[in-house]
Amino acid sequence: MQLSRISTLLFVIVMGAGAAIAAIGQSLWPLYIAAPLATYLLFAVKVADQWEKVAVLRMGRYAGLRGPGMFHIIPIVDTLSPVVDQRVRVSNVSAEVSLTKDTVPVNVDAIVFWVIWNAEKAVLEVQNFREAIELSAQTGLRESIGRHELAQMITERDSMGRELQKILDEKTNPWGITIQSVEIRDVRIPQGLEDAMSRQAQAERERLARNTLAQAETEVAQKFAEAALQYQDNPVALHLRAMNLLYEAMKEKGSMIIVPSSAVETMGLGGTLATAALANSPKPV
Repeated sequence: MQLSRISTLLFVIVMGAGAAIAAIGQSLWPLYIAAPLATYLLFAVKVADQWEKVAVLRMGRYAGLRGPGMFHIIPIVDTLSPVVDQRVRVSNVSAEVSLTKDTVPVNVDAIVFWVIWNAEKAVLEVQNFREAIELSAQTGLRESIGRHELAQMITERDSMGRELQKILDEKTNPWGITIQSVEIRDVRIPQGLEDAMSRQAQAERERLARNTLAQAETEVAQKFAEAALQYQDNPVALHLRAMNLLYEAMKEKGSMIIVPSSAVETMGLGGTLATAALANSPKPV
């Protein structure tokens, strides 16, 4: 740990007091006493933040955890481990060019959220817990990719993340570390395969569209067949339907309608067409 502000302040106070007493007493003995004491306090007083823990090793043996707050060590005799941050931490993990269950090469990026719940185990059980977590997560991610097909990885990211979180948690719990969650951030496939999948999806949508259109035409044809059966024995209804069709067609001004003569004779539209023509012809002045 670095020198704390409190130890630096104590060093200045003790040295200042020794210098003042030496000046008053016209003697250097206060400085001879103050200098070792100030140096001792400078290296003996340590401060850990609220989220930090530090392991103290006394002559190489574990003597306990210190922090948070101010604590005291014996210089030279005691050594400190690296500071253990007990806040939730995040590690980026990537698995490049890993094969899925259906032998598709993919690049997968994931985020691992983890927290140290036992600083003593994290210091004593593993040399570098951060590196161990990242390497374990990378290995677990590759194993998980090999057990899933590409479609599952794309559509079931949450379940894959929970599976990977369970695998990692079993490894890190003996170290006093808990894996809170794993999130699959990105799944990338080769550009050529992505283009092929895009063309396949487009062809599938085109097939569905054509099937839907064919089904609609079949239903329309069935409805026309049912309508023909209704009009077969009811000429009045057929005549009224024909008149309605002509009316709808002639609502726009200046429109021209060409009706086959056979249709006119069949539906009896001669009188109707004549009446419509007279109605639309200009009146004499």
